Amino acid sequence: MPVSIDDFESGELPRQPSVPEQVLAYLYRYREQAFTRSEIATGIDEDSNTVGTALSRLKDRDLVRHKGEYWAITDDLERVTGAYDLHTTTERLDEEDGGIDATEWESAAPDMPHPSERDDR
Repeated sequence: MPVSIDDFESGELPRQPSVPEQVLAYLYRYREQAFTRSEIATGIDEDSNTVGTALSRLKDRDLVRHKGEYWAITDDLERVTGAYDLHTTTERLDEEDGGIDATEWESAAPDMPHPSERDDR
């Protein structure tokens, strides 16, 4: 969907759900079924390789299941709800305060690692 050049220049762009968000929504909607990567890509109208990357990341977070060529949403729907709640809260906070400036974060970080991260053996 095209946007006006004024919106483009100002950064006032419409926000589309990310591919992982679309994948989870699709798999949740059809939670009694499992799909191939290409079926999911067709269902959400996204590139199959992009969907494959999203599926791998979602699997690492235990939000989807994978067997053979097929993918399905996790049977732990509380986990999906928790991940969604965290995601929306983080987005809201980033909008309110502009997010974390990596340069400022790094300059404020201590020089020594936290005791839990040190190997003092």
